[in-house]
Amino acid sequence: MPPAPSKKFKVLIVDDSAFMRKVLETIFNADDQLTVAGHAKDGREAVTLAESLKPDVITMDINMPHMDGLQATAQIMTTNPRPIVIVSSESRDGAASTLKALELGAIEFVAKPSSGIDLDMQSVKEDLLRKVRMAAKVRVVRTASRLVHKSNGDKAPAPAPARSNPPSSGLDQRFPVVVLAASTGGPATVMRLAPGFTREFPAAVILVQHMPAAFTTQYATQLAEFTGIRVKEAEANESLQPGTFYICPGGQHLRVTPSGRIQLDGTSGRIGGYLPNIDVTMESVASFAGAMSIGAILTGMGNDGTVGAKAIKAAGGLVLAQDEATCVIFGMPAEAIKANAVDQVLGIDDIYPAIEKRVIGICRTSPVGVR
Repeated sequence: MPPAPSKKFKVLIVDDSAFMRKVLETIFNADDQLTVAGHAKDGREAVTLAESLKPDVITMDINMPHMDGLQATAQIMTTNPRPIVIVSSESRDGAASTLKALELGAIEFVAKPSSGIDLDMQSVKEDLLRKVRMAAKVRVVRTASRLVHKSNGDKAPAPAPARSNPPSSGLDQRFPVVVLAASTGGPATVMRLAPGFTREFPAAVILVQHMPAAFTTQYATQLAEFTGIRVKEAEANESLQPGTFYICPGGQHLRVTPSGRIQLDGTSGRIGGYLPNIDVTMESVASFAGAMSIGAILTGMGNDGTVGAKAIKAAGGLVLAQDEATCVIFGMPAEAIKANAVDQVLGIDDIYPAIEKRVIGICRTSPVGVR
């Protein structure tokens, strides 16, 4: 007897363009793991069909009439959680909206080519299929929870002022350096961590998030709304400083030089399949900060960060990993754990307190600025 056909994942397509819905349907129905269960032309229809069709995964456009993709994502993730992949523009406005959708609980995103024609969609076909297949396997149980830093009309804290006398070299400075490593599910996860950091935080924080170049500048702007620490996209050759949260620019690898400066590499292409590569950053931080280095491997698919975690641990630093229960994808943390490169496995709400405890302990035994 021939083997029974494998179950196909049901996809709900949400897009206000009839042409785009047809293009996406053709792509998904031609895949042996996916089948289109329905279409929605706006957010209101998406919410209704998400409930009645119970799709395994939803592709969601952002700009739609009646109810946009952000409102629909928030409602679905609150009342009837389903894995959502954002398929939207890569423009600056599109980046801001896409990042908000990720904060609300969307799993992944695919940048829609600017012209949106069929031929251009074929250029992102493999990336689209890979992410939709992956998202369909994710068991989403959490509701939307976009953190609101402002309450009762209070203004968010102003960004911390730049230090008046930044060190020209890290050689005469000594301070902890934290590397946060994230991929799929990272934006929402980092939003849970960010409010803990303050402008007086006596460590430098570097976030390496697998994200395209068009998104990280906007990501830095939005992340700054949720935290008191100074947030910025890292710049080449600037001196690493405590009290600052650096975001690795998309499309570039970030290293910390022996003199404590940031080095950006946009010419090497993917390293180990990743751009940016987390291992590259962690290994350089281990060399620079030694036992004062701290790594946190957060949600993500693949094994990026495992080699870097080993380097931090070998240097006497601390390595944390997010636990499976709070991860969107338990890939990167699981690989680091299997490699015996992790000191503690913690839920997302316990990771910042563990970082803070370690940083305070370091600063008590070796005051910042003393080598």
